Amino acid sequence: MRERTGLTLAEVARELGCSEGQLSKVEKGMSGMSKSSDVQWLLNRYGVADESDVEFILDLHRNSLSREWWAPYRNIMPSGMPSFLGLEGSATYIRAWQPTVVFGLLQAEGYMRAMFETAKPVDERTTAFVEHAIRLRTARKEIITREDNPTQLWCVMDEAMLLRVIGSADVMREQYEYLAEMSRRDNVRIQVLPRRSTGYKTSHNFLVMEMEKPLPTVVESDTAWGASAVIDKEADVWLFNRRFDELRANALGPDETPTIMKRLSGEV
Repeated sequence: MRERTGLTLAEVARELGCSEGQLSKVEKGMSGMSKSSDVQWLLNRYGVADESDVEFILDLHRNSLSREWWAPYRNIMPSGMPSFLGLEGSATYIRAWQPTVVFGLLQAEGYMRAMFETAKPVDERTTAFVEHAIRLRTARKEIITREDNPTQLWCVMDEAMLLRVIGSADVMREQYEYLAEMSRRDNVRIQVLPRRSTGYKTSHNFLVMEMEKPLPTVVESDTAWGASAVIDKEADVWLFNRRFDELRANALGPDETPTIMKRLSGEV
């Protein structure tokens, strides 16, 4: 909003009576604003006149001041994840590509546990860390499993990744059954990109998350350090939408997913 008005960070910070660093953290989602009056001032300064837009953003701010559900897990979260969880929970539609492990919101508990336990000695994690990480990931899945207005999810996963055994054959069979079950939900579409596909692929996972207006669509991708990188530049969002559309077009249809999972259970 600030950029559309042609104002610089320094100009707005000076008028608002705060430091450039403070305002920069707010814009990057690293910090919140303590007073609704400051949010209201910014909206007025940026020329946001639509009453429904103003009320929507002020309502978001009021809710952000309350204790977030993930607060007990902050000490195990990598950089950027609290902001990502806020975006994920606000998304109305998520499109995801996952080429390395089963997509997080679609992981069965046994698969989750095997992943964290395998990484535990390498990353030097404690048992308490593993248990908290499993609880956090399980709680996140509520956005697609709740009865009232669940988030729409469309996920494409690589078949070669699905054949990679995590934990044991039994763990994988449980995971395949869980994916087949989730694929039958009205709000979930799961597609598998065949291992022999010669079409477009990318080695990096990503999410495209659509929000309620006036919030912009954002893209998230994991970094090699486990942190969460989020961008909302229009050109980047457009690029990742094109990538997802190409992956989706090369993948097998969503209605084939239960049959594919049954076949993979036999293969594993």
